[in-house]
Amino acid sequence: IMVRVINSRIANDFIKKHHYSGTVSNTSQLHFGCFVGNVLHGVLSYGSPMDKSKVIGLVKGTGWNEMLELNRMAFDDYLPKNSESRCIAVTLRMIRKNAPHIKWILSFSDGVQCGDGAIYRASGFVLTQIRKSNQIIETPNGERITRMTLTQVGNAKRNRVLAELGLKDDGSSSIKTFLDAGCKNLDGYQLRYIYFIDKASRKNLTVPEI
Repeated sequence: IMVRVINSRIANDFIKKHHYSGTVSNTSQLHFGCFVGNVLHGVLSYGSPMDKSKVIGLVKGTGWNEMLELNRMAFDDYLPKNSESRCIAVTLRMIRKNAPHIKWILSFSDGVQCGDGAIYRASGFVLTQIRKSNQIIETPNGERITRMTLTQVGNAKRNRVLAELGLKDDGSSSIKTFLDAGCKNLDGYQLRYIYFIDKASRKNLTVPEI
């Protein structure tokens, strides 16, 4: 497996196809591709959190440009077991070498849809929060889609689900339209993880480790 930096177009096309949400993060700026030969089998995209002001205080003294979020990680089914944690480790080493000002990495795991973050724990991330989540919606035919996707006017998946439900797009970003048509919230948990590139920063963590 070879890990190298790729452009956003290649990364986003892969993520839309293989990430459970079907969406990309508009804040992602650094994209790594995981290749066997010249075939892309995984993508990890790093960038700013959606609202950095709400999370930067998780580690006391962090400068505005001293942390990143692993916004998206998506792999197909080709690579063998443990490939994800191996590729994460390589990207973290590349960030440490080429962007030494980055002290820590934030990431989230959706326990409703894609597991509780065992890959992150195997990669040395610290679990810092478990909270209830209602961000996954199940359609009447059993398809699972993120709430963000369904409330994003113009999103192709939203439009497809509206058509399947026999609804017209009224331009509303409310989830109520879908719930009234038979979709339902799936109960579960979201887990928050932090990886300390700068090991000394771990003592500045302002929330408990779980």
